[in-house]
Amino acid sequence: MTERLPERFDADAPIFVISVAAQLADMHPQTLRGYDRLGLVVPGRARGRGRRYSLRDIAKLRHIQHLSQNEGINLEGVRRILALEAELDAVRAQLNRLADVVQELQLMPEAARLFTAEAGGSVHIGRARARPPRAITAR
Repeated sequence: MTERLPERFDADAPIFVISVAAQLADMHPQTLRGYDRLGLVVPGRARGRGRRYSLRDIAKLRHIQHLSQNEGINLEGVRRILALEAELDAVRAQLNRLADVVQELQLMPEAARLFTAEAGGSVHIGRARARPPRAITAR
């Protein structure tokens, strides 16, 4: 029977209806609707426009509940904390990408390094190609 189950679950797949998500997050469904209106946790939508929550959404709901109930932070403070955490995650991801670039560069021979950068900040690493000697012509 277990052979038909997926090997791992997608944490971002919107699969839980609001009643199940509320139960998993230990909240009232109306609280989830309020958080959706405030933009704190915006679930996916089914064809009939019904809310569908992912495992990541439920973890976020629990995090919000902890911040508000245990830490005494109001919803505006929670919104700011969530925004800062998202920004920190993005910075960490960028740092990991840069660390990969640095590691790749350290493995390349110095003479073969070639960089190009886009206006948006993307860096491309290439290998310098050996150029044929240019002929010098007199004018």
